[in-house]
Amino acid sequence: MSDELEAGNLAIFAGAGFSMAAGFVDWKNLLRPIAEDLQLDVEREYDLVALAQYHTNDNVANRHRLNQLLVTEFARELNPSENHLILARLPISTWWTTNYDRLIEQALKDAGKVVDAKYRRQQLPTTVHKRDVVLYKMHGDVENADEAILTRDDYERYHLRMAPFIDALKGDLVAKTFLFLGFSFTDPNLDYILSRVRISYEQNQRQSHCVLRRVARLENESDADFEYRERKQQLFEKELLRFGIRTTYVREFSEITEILRAIETCHRRRSVFISGAAHDYAPFGEVASDKFVFNLAGAISKRDFRIISGFGLGIGSAVIAGVIETTALDGRALDEDRLLVRPFPQSAPGMTDRAQLWTRYREDILKRAGVAVFVFGNKLVGDEVVHSNGMKEEFDLALANGVFPIPVGITGGMARELWTETIALLDSGRLLAPAGARELISELGADETTLERAHTIVLELLKIL
Repeated sequence: MSDELEAGNLAIFAGAGFSMAAGFVDWKNLLRPIAEDLQLDVEREYDLVALAQYHTNDNVANRHRLNQLLVTEFARELNPSENHLILARLPISTWWTTNYDRLIEQALKDAGKVVDAKYRRQQLPTTVHKRDVVLYKMHGDVENADEAILTRDDYERYHLRMAPFIDALKGDLVAKTFLFLGFSFTDPNLDYILSRVRISYEQNQRQSHCVLRRVARLENESDADFEYRERKQQLFEKELLRFGIRTTYVREFSEITEILRAIETCHRRRSVFISGAAHDYAPFGEVASDKFVFNLAGAISKRDFRIISGFGLGIGSAVIAGVIETTALDGRALDEDRLLVRPFPQSAPGMTDRAQLWTRYREDILKRAGVAVFVFGNKLVGDEVVHSNGMKEEFDLALANGVFPIPVGITGGMARELWTETIALLDSGRLLAPAGARELISELGADETTLERAHTIVLELLKIL
């Protein structure tokens, strides 16, 4: 799934369960008042679409109460859940949902993305300028409650009223890898679409994924009843596999957040921030130091990592040149997926002073990275060469934002101090690292370590991270 994310092929399908963590109701609780009006017990009803239809039948096709419930429940201003926020930060350009609320739009906008939300057929031909994400709300939106898909009548007419949505979803299911979250797979529209895709591409179906909660024994439940529900879930898993959907089980819904955090960490660690500034290149000299940074940046880029640079004094040019040469030799285009340069503004003519501006700027840079490599770290103040306090701030911001630090201690300056601090963090358990990382980082500060060996160590660390 991480490979599909990096390739831009991952799409999200969010069901009602995806919004429940933020405080919205599921279908059963939405329709609870309707069931009471009909003198039915919603806990005993499994066909909730039929329940909504019973209401309109009983009220001469008047669905005002349903519309009002939809607005009352889903127009509330709630905050997106952590799952919303994590996925919104990832490079996912296609979202589908059966939800009526606005949490997905809010999370994407909070992540600085332009959202093109489509919930009516007439919206499909138009395109929001410079959109980052297309969000298909196939069952409608809370602001158009009268057009929302709620009753059996709505579902039966869907292939006529919303045929372009069916075509769009079929196309995405063929071309993209989906991650289904908070979805029960009881929606008749999706079942119809999955069936059509399976028939057309039976031997060549794209692999998608879903996360479901494994059945757990209920209080006072008999062994026979529990085993029955377990067996039914196993059979359902095989049914999903028939549609090309592989199931991952969690015991608690909170584990989904852990899975998404791991996906985000994996993605961010494909972006490496190289932090460095050098007025003095001791103990290796300018030529050898420049070559080290040039070769290291090129080698990291060649391994399909994105390089992020703040164009530090005496270091930034070598970083950029290394990436440019590697890209040119590989015959590839130089874009932001390979190199992101963020030179620091040297003046602050606005309302914010330069120190505050640089702090915000550094934080924005480090939120885009998963690994930070620190080299040298010195500057000239008056006639004296001192350690770079900006590099120290970048190190602290890296830790605060979950960015793994790799200080090349042998290059001296602030990088040496950060190497000592990193070893202490690893030994205390405050910085977690995969097996072997502590030993490699230790070498980066050893007196006998050469620049050539440091080059190899950094690449090994990136591999195991």
